[in-house]
Amino acid sequence: MGSVQEPKLSTELRCALQQSLIYWLHPFLPWLQLFPRIGADRKVAGKYSPWSHNESLQQVLMSEWSLSFTSLYNLLKARLCPYFYICTYQFTVLFRAAGLAGNDKITALIAPTTRGLREAMKNDGIEFNLLFQKVKKRKCNPSASILETGLPSGSETIGKDAETDEEQMLSSGDDDEEGFSWLEEMGVQDKIKKPDAINIKLCKERKEVQLDHKPESVVLVQGANTFTLLNFLMNCKSLVASAGPQAGIPPTLLSPVAFRGATMQTLKARSINVKTQVHSQYRDIFSLEIVGPIMPHSLHSLSMLLKTAQRGTFSAMCYTHEPTAVFNTGTSNEKSLTKESKELSRTGLHPSTLNQLVLSSTLGKSSIRLLEMNDYIYTWKS
Repeated sequence: MGSVQEPKLSTELRCALQQSLIYWLHPFLPWLQLFPRIGADRKVAGKYSPWSHNESLQQVLMSEWSLSFTSLYNLLKARLCPYFYICTYQFTVLFRAAGLAGNDKITALIAPTTRGLREAMKNDGIEFNLLFQKVKKRKCNPSASILETGLPSGSETIGKDAETDEEQMLSSGDDDEEGFSWLEEMGVQDKIKKPDAINIKLCKERKEVQLDHKPESVVLVQGANTFTLLNFLMNCKSLVASAGPQAGIPPTLLSPVAFRGATMQTLKARSINVKTQVHSQYRDIFSLEIVGPIMPHSLHSLSMLLKTAQRGTFSAMCYTHEPTAVFNTGTSNEKSLTKESKELSRTGLHPSTLNQLVLSSTLGKSSIRLLEMNDYIYTWKS
């Protein structure tokens, strides 16, 4: 963050800064970096891990993790926790309380996902939506030997045309039969081989597999299904790596509020003072570097702090954990959330921060890269 004045002379600012850096974590293993988990094998490799070949110890760790996870969900349900993250070595889950991001129900976003994970969720009775399933695509050719359709690069258009294409792509076998009626008019219906139900099904499955491991594979779970998801995750064998550097390590739980089994942690902050030449004079430039899992409430709290400390002028460069950028996708159900929003005041977050968190995101799959304030007016780039 650029242009940050020295805060040592203000006790109030220093206390506010320390408060903005706090987060809660489970499990806590001081010799291991437990965020991020996706792509962290190289950082964890070679570290002391007595549980990797000890099944009894793994069971104890997972038992404690399950209690912590359940505690967090109950706090979320009671609106005493606004949101929390589950970070596994393959995917991340964001649970949000009712009233957040324009939703009147508890929501959970999972990304990235695979067809195998989605099928397992379906088999457990979990209803979910693939948020990017309606992104405009070319119509599928079920009889083609190679699937020629997919997510067009940079395409995020969702509208009537996209919905029409989606309906065509996901139509039933009967609809595909109707689609070949024009062959009868030409009198060549017997000479053209129609795709059978199996080929149509395979085509649909190939389209789903194309999403695997991509941001577009994000799924949304809502309402009572989030409780079913809780039970699914606690019993999911693939939640924890069975081999490799992260073998046996439970997923990381991150929360802005305390929960059972959590350890209070602080983001690492370092201030730097450099002299920069401006025209013919040298000017002191102060920067503040903050490292760690910076959650949405922390970013907003820090921006409010800098707004006061820097008299409405500062800039911040943000580096996002890319697999989670897709969580900025809007999921609002456009209902009145006055009651739900008021009840979130019990989470302990600043009212201004809550006012931002209850709004539906407009960033889509992107995230804020540069945040600037000039004369108390915000601008940003994604």
